[in-house]
Amino acid sequence: VFGLSSVAQVVLGRGEFGQHLSINLAFGIGVTLGIHAAGGISGAHLNAAITITHCILGNLPWRKLPAYLIGQFLGSFTAAATVFGLYYDALYDYTKGNFTVTGPTATASIFSTYPAPYVSLLEGFFTEFIATVMLLLGILVIHDEKNYGALKGTQALLTGILVLGIGLGMGMNSGYAINPSRDLPPRVFTAIAGWGMDVFRVGPHWWWVPLTAPILGSLAGVLIHKLFIDIHNQPVPESGDEKGQPVVETS
Repeated sequence: VFGLSSVAQVVLGRGEFGQHLSINLAFGIGVTLGIHAAGGISGAHLNAAITITHCILGNLPWRKLPAYLIGQFLGSFTAAATVFGLYYDALYDYTKGNFTVTGPTATASIFSTYPAPYVSLLEGFFTEFIATVMLLLGILVIHDEKNYGALKGTQALLTGILVLGIGLGMGMNSGYAINPSRDLPPRVFTAIAGWGMDVFRVGPHWWWVPLTAPILGSLAGVLIHKLFIDIHNQPVPESGDEKGQPVVETS
């Protein structure tokens, strides 16, 4: 709700009620509050790519996957419907009742991601892949108690700041979905609410990229963290040196 409504305010307000920064801040705030709301219940499974990754790694039973995905889908779908109701009059005034995916008064991008006109499908896929790699690396680093992990109680805030950083640096090409649960349900809602099946055709057929690229990026992020951080961060029992203290080497 925070994220989509901020995009609606920027688009429908024609830049007078916010800019790119306000969108990224709103999504960061939404993620932070979402983690606080669901952290103690499910571990804050807000992202289908991360949930699927946990299942593949054996950290989450596959039998729980359908319930988690349904919850994510319903939450995001309901958010899109809420923002649609909140800004219906503004949408109608802005578009004169003609809801379109492309063109000078396009509004479908309020709800889901679409590539910029200059971005190829391959470039868009790579953008979503890398952005999700950075998301997973950031999350794993924040929660890495064997390393320099975040202070207890600050993880949600830092994850929100992480999403803010991704948006500030990687949002230009495709709007940084980095989460199938954030992109597909609102896209389905717009198809029902008046934008039609063009929401699945434009891009061309961009809709599958925010579904697949984040999953692959999530798996790659876990692999990179394991290879370049985690396996080098094990305590050495044989050494008398405390972790974090310098060791003098002699030749």
